[in-house]
Amino acid sequence: MDKPRLGKLLRTLVCLRAAVINLDIGWELRSMLADNPRLHIRVDTGLVTHCLRAQPKTLKHAYRIVAKMLLHILFIFSFLFSSSNALVGDFCVADLKGLQSPAGYSCKTAVTVDDFVFSGLGAAGNTSNLIKAAVTPAFDAQFPGVNGLGVSIARLDLAVGGVVPMHTHPGGSEILLVVQGSICAGFISSANKVYFKSLKRGDIMVFPQGLLHFQINAGKTLALAFASFSSPNPGLQILDFALFGNDLPTEIIKQVTFLDDAQVKKLKRVLGGIN
Repeated sequence: MDKPRLGKLLRTLVCLRAAVINLDIGWELRSMLADNPRLHIRVDTGLVTHCLRAQPKTLKHAYRIVAKMLLHILFIFSFLFSSSNALVGDFCVADLKGLQSPAGYSCKTAVTVDDFVFSGLGAAGNTSNLIKAAVTPAFDAQFPGVNGLGVSIARLDLAVGGVVPMHTHPGGSEILLVVQGSICAGFISSANKVYFKSLKRGDIMVFPQGLLHFQINAGKTLALAFASFSSPNPGLQILDFALFGNDLPTEIIKQVTFLDDAQVKKLKRVLGGIN
C-alpha cells in the first residue's frame, strides 16, 4: 500500500475509534440469587457514517476495521455469557441425586458445613491388587463441596513394587506431593518427549492435563502421596486397561500395538479382557 492510501486508512481508523464513545462491561445484580452479565455499548453511528464517507477510497479497509472491532466485542460478549455460571453464587454443592453433565452436578439447596468437609483421606487404601496401588478420590462424587470450584484431591498409596500404570486425566492437570517414601513419576509430552524423576518426601511434580503419566514406588517401603487436580472431576483412563481390559478384538490390538497373538491374549487374561 502506498503512503497516501496508508495515511487515509489511518485517518479513517482514528475517526472510527473516536466513534466508539463508550464501552462499559459490568454486572448488575438482578436478584439476590443471580448475577447476569450485561454488555453496554454506545456508538455514535452518525460519526461512523461521516468517517466512511470522508474516505471513500478506503471504504473497503474501513469495513474490515469495523468487522474486526465487532469480532472483538462479540468475543467479550460470548466470554461473559460462558462464564456466567461461575457468577451465580459463592458455591454449587453437588446434588448427587440429580443428573451429572459435562459441567458437573446441579446445585443442591439444603447445604451444611459437612458438604465442605471430607474425612476419607486419613486411612490407607487397599493395595492388595494387581498393581499394588490404591487411589482414594475426593472428587465431586465423593466430596460434593468441590463441585464447580475447579479443584479436587486424591490419596495415593503404593505398596512395595506398586505402580500406577500409564494413564491420563482428560479433565484436569495434576500436582503430586510425596509425603512418604520414594516415587518415580513422569509424563510423556505430545511430542513424545519423556520427563521423569525419582521424587522423595516433600517433592512435588506437575502433570499437564491429558498427557500420559505414571507413578512407581521406587523404594523398599510404602509410599504415600496426595494428588491435587484442576477439576472437581478430572477423569481417568488407564492405557493398559483401555487396550486389554475390554472387548476390543485381539486382531485389532495386534495391528495397533505390533504385539503377537500370544502376548495380547496373555494381557487380556491378566486385565480381564475378552475377544
